Amino acid sequence: MAAQNVAFGIVAVFMAVAAIGVVTMKNIVHAALALVIVLAGVAAQYIILQAEFLGIVQVLIYIGAVLVLFLFGIMLTRAPMRRTGEFDNDQRILAGLVSLLIFGVLAYLLTDQFGGIGQPADKLRLGQPTQTSAIADSIFRTYVVGFEVVSMLLLAALVGAIVLARRD
Repeated sequence: MAAQNVAFGIVAVFMAVAAIGVVTMKNIVHAALALVIVLAGVAAQYIILQAEFLGIVQVLIYIGAVLVLFLFGIMLTRAPMRRTGEFDNDQRILAGLVSLLIFGVLAYLLTDQFGGIGQPADKLRLGQPTQTSAIADSIFRTYVVGFEVVSMLLLAALVGAIVLARRD
């Protein structure tokens, strides 16, 4: 096995454990910090797959900006840090079945699309350097409207969090 595959697997295990922590932790700040681990794992996966630009963008945008915005919103809205009520219900079995169904559908689609596990890198176009200028042209020419819509959405979320926090 290649060292790249081993590193990918190790990072994926850490990400899976942290993702489970995001949805099971009772303290909302601890859940947000577990989300930092998941997003850092995504950045590490990008770097392992030789997409360094995407890895750095992942760190700067998601860990550096979006997650800080989440924590800022949590602190501003004075959300309860601990569980205040019982949010559990009797739909755990149904949720587990739906999760398994979605996993099966995704596994089938990925297998059908890529023809199985262990495809050579040339078919998936991994390992080929991507020029930053091509990505910038794509963002600021082809997808400029979507880029601006997302930036306005984030700005609206920030203003909304401040308005909700300042109602007193």
